[in-house]
Amino acid sequence: MKHACLALIAIALFLLMTVSGPLAAADSPDTGAGKKGILLVTFGTTFPEARSAYENLAEEARRAFPEIPVHWAYTSHIIREKMAESGKKVHSPTQALKKMEEKGFTHVAVQSLHTIAGQEYHDLVRTVGRLKQKPGGIKEIRIGKPLLAGPHDMKAAAQAILETLPEKRKPEQAVILMGHGTHHPANAAYAALMWRVQLSDPNIYIGTVEGFPGPEKILSRLQDSQTDTAWLMPFMSVAGDHARNNLAGGQHEAWKSIFTRAGIRCRPVLKGTAEYDAFAGIWIRHLGEAMEKR
Repeated sequence: MKHACLALIAIALFLLMTVSGPLAAADSPDTGAGKKGILLVTFGTTFPEARSAYENLAEEARRAFPEIPVHWAYTSHIIREKMAESGKKVHSPTQALKKMEEKGFTHVAVQSLHTIAGQEYHDLVRTVGRLKQKPGGIKEIRIGKPLLAGPHDMKAAAQAILETLPEKRKPEQAVILMGHGTHHPANAAYAALMWRVQLSDPNIYIGTVEGFPGPEKILSRLQDSQTDTAWLMPFMSVAGDHARNNLAGGQHEAWKSIFTRAGIRCRPVLKGTAEYDAFAGIWIRHLGEAMEKR
């Protein structure tokens, strides 16, 4: 009788394990299984010749994560509207994530292609935060940090600047990089990076269109150094509107015009930072951190 009871208990335990196994698995911690995707998020550009920067970054992402599909989103509604007028549909981050949800993606890494953690980056963080709270939506959304997110990035970006200087540039000639700039406190990252770069090369300057320092401050420094040539380079992911108009354009207030009037010969190099592997590698590292953070 005793042996019969033990046998019945063993059978009951076996049946219980067989039935409850899948239920327990459903409640277990995430193992990373599911359909994974990458969403690259940028401000956007309407200049076809500037999109080679995006193509390079997308290729780097595919090389680093060959099995994971890469999608795109533009944060600028003006750029999206202009693209739509030309027959090209580009999604906002919210739209892109909803489309990925409809396609069955369960784990998405959203990589910011911003340069600093300014207002636009924090808007993206809030967008991702809202979608994370959506019941029945994408199971997990992680966000990768912008280019200059910490001391390690500052060191890497400074080295990237030194590695991507124009080949024909002479040491006594200035190199002026134009960032977008912002009134957000994160604008201080540009000055911090310039200080770090100037420890290695005092003739490299970083200014901004909408922040500090502007072209007048840089011109003052150029006149003190008595340089007669300045290489102008965008410090933005793409060489779009700001690079082609505010930096190298012919308008009276363009940086090229300001420096030229002061007797400085300007030599523009219209390539976005995302076109250089040295910079792209920083964003891809942040993407990897977002992919691995489970």
